[in-house]
Amino acid sequence: MISLVGYVHGTSHFFHFMFPALFPWLMADFGLNFTQVGLTMTVFFVVSGIGQALSGFVVDRIGALRVLYGGTGLLALSGLALAAAQNFPMLLFAAFLAGLGNCVFHPVDFTLLNRRVSHPRLGHAFSVHGLTGNLGWAVAPVMLTTIATAWHWRVAGVAAAIVGLVALLVAFANRETLGDAHAPTEADGKPKGGTFDFLRTPTVWLCFTFFLIVTLAFGALQNYSTPIFREVYGVSIPLAASALTAYLLASAAGTATGGFFAAQGEGQDRRVAIALAIAAVAAAVLASAVLSAFFLPVLMAIMGFCVGFSGPSRDILVRRAATSTFGQRAFGRVYGFTYSGLDVGFAIAPLVFGPMMDGGQYTHVLWGAAALQLLAITTALTVGSRARVKAAPN
Repeated sequence: MISLVGYVHGTSHFFHFMFPALFPWLMADFGLNFTQVGLTMTVFFVVSGIGQALSGFVVDRIGALRVLYGGTGLLALSGLALAAAQNFPMLLFAAFLAGLGNCVFHPVDFTLLNRRVSHPRLGHAFSVHGLTGNLGWAVAPVMLTTIATAWHWRVAGVAAAIVGLVALLVAFANRETLGDAHAPTEADGKPKGGTFDFLRTPTVWLCFTFFLIVTLAFGALQNYSTPIFREVYGVSIPLAASALTAYLLASAAGTATGGFFAAQGEGQDRRVAIALAIAAVAAAVLASAVLSAFFLPVLMAIMGFCVGFSGPSRDILVRRAATSTFGQRAFGRVYGFTYSGLDVGFAIAPLVFGPMMDGGQYTHVLWGAAALQLLAITTALTVGSRARVKAAPN
């Protein structure tokens, strides 16, 4: 179960980079500028964010597996739509399909893991879930740019479609293992409250806010760290890029390590707070430029490891918040809504930090990332305290 869910999650992350990996070819063939081609990702994340908040209700009603089939099939279809695109509106339509397919995975994945994986293994399950997502991000640019360079970007679109189709076939072949194909039964307990009552709960909005804040900080580093380091530290592009690579690799290592601690006790909020505090200090040191360029990869690796380490504990924290208030029948809607904060964060990060970059305020972006991680600490501690107060047997 853990491997299968991780595999399909990695597939969804693969499609996050389907368009960015092919930007140079799309811009050349369709005569697009950076703003226009970037609109494809805005469409992707807006559709994914809205769809993620809504798809959780569908998961709770009809079960996770059929929703998984639909999402994976839409991802495959988006690759074909990209390959067949003849103009800019058709590119936007392909991005729409990809976002619609992507929106189902967090509600589906966390519903399956929470229902089918024993509590002692949940930390490892969430760790694998995060790791496979990072692997999907890593594989897509290498694979798609290689294919586009060797043949054509349309062939790369077809290759992406095949990745989605294979994932769909794997999920169908393992439908008995992914045994949450039907709607929840009475054995899962009666739902607590009405369908939309969870939106009246401050804990749910705090979880949503937490994901939005953390993703804003990550989006700042992901999008702008390379030009920032070039301007502030005067390093070459390869060295600046290596610092981001160090962040991503250390984040994967932190995610793997965090899985061993996530399910232990009820201190998930404190673990998240400590990890993000260290990450914030690293970001502040980077922004102050008190150390030489030699320490760029080291500081980025420290930050990445701490952010990755907090991931599995963060996911356990959301689980506790969901079950303590609404019970297990609400996994889909709670996870779907709270994790839509990720998509919102990715969508608005360029709007928040882009003007700073255009104005030459490069260190302001790093100070902003540090401040956001400190703000996330407060949110995580508040979620943890509220979940403990309302704790109920799972």
